Amino acid sequence: MILAIDVGNTNIVLGCFDDKQILFRERISTNQLATDLEYMTLFSTALKLHSLSEENISGAIISSVVPSVTNTLKQAITKLAGVTAMVVGPGVKTGLSIMIDNPATLGADLAVDAAAAISEYKAPMIIIDMGTATTMSVVDKNKNYIGGVIMTGMAVSSDALTSRTSQLPRIAFETPKKIIGTNTVDCMKSGIMFSTASALDGMIERMEEELGEKCTVIATGGLAPLIIPLCKRDITLDEDLLLKGLMVIYNKNKKD
Repeated sequence: MILAIDVGNTNIVLGCFDDKQILFRERISTNQLATDLEYMTLFSTALKLHSLSEENISGAIISSVVPSVTNTLKQAITKLAGVTAMVVGPGVKTGLSIMIDNPATLGADLAVDAAAAISEYKAPMIIIDMGTATTMSVVDKNKNYIGGVIMTGMAVSSDALTSRTSQLPRIAFETPKKIIGTNTVDCMKSGIMFSTASALDGMIERMEEELGEKCTVIATGGLAPLIIPLCKRDITLDEDLLLKGLMVIYNKNKKD
């Protein structure tokens, strides 16, 4: 059983896979002040919740965009299961042909998403990951990673709106009954939810125009299930994409 962990700026996604089967997926908050013991306790709790034991963990893999947390997690995993975690980064085989200006600058999360997507979906493709930032990665018909865009995440936009206005309240991410709101809260919900969906639809259209062909579109990330149903484009929601990518990369790099 392999422990897979993806560290984002807001949340950490963790899960375990056995061969090609994902056994569970959970999210915890990213806390840069937490100790290895605190993270170990959270991982142990997640395993117990799914009737799994750390004694069955034979390996681990981490992708992280928060360097200050990465080493803490490695220590937590060693305490938990007595294994040294593989970390996605330079020297780790991903199976990607990365065609951007400086391949070393590609975020680990984007590499992991793309590694999973090319193993499971038809290229060319656009991969959307909705977390603290919303990213859109493009893989061409030859399965080359050619670039993408980074957009302000939905939660960041909402926080900026409420923090810079004196009378606008914080809102839940819920779809209003109508696009044209008749009260402040519904106006804000419509503005956040439908504008995000429209931005994705519009960016997909522009990317396809630039490529000159239609793309398979896949979406993942904590906020994706809220927004993808509102999009007009046909987008496949794959909440396990990151874990699948970690599984692909682990298997490419494991020592027999």
